[in-house]
Amino acid sequence: MAVELFSTEGDKATLLKSLTLNHDGRTDAPLFDNASLKVGTYRLTFDVAAYFRSLDVALPEPNFLNKVSLDFGVARQDQHYHVPLLVSPWSYSTYRGS
Repeated sequence: MAVELFSTEGDKATLLKSLTLNHDGRTDAPLFDNASLKVGTYRLTFDVAAYFRSLDVALPEPNFLNKVSLDFGVARQDQHYHVPLLVSPWSYSTYRGS
């Protein structure tokens, strides 16, 4: 699945990285190293519709979910932030993982 990472400030979003998740649905490496993670707000955008189309899942037109954006905050840069997305063509959930 294609994913984009943005830093956000109000309505402004700045693209930091674009990547594709591996066959386990994870990144191959952390999105930030310890030195580059900053306190602030971020957005992860997951291209859900394209992912399910690539698996030949029959989707309606227009599909129910296209891209899923998760806005989250980093309050402490000395902590680990794992942001999983559990997704189907019809729903998603997320949480701060460990």
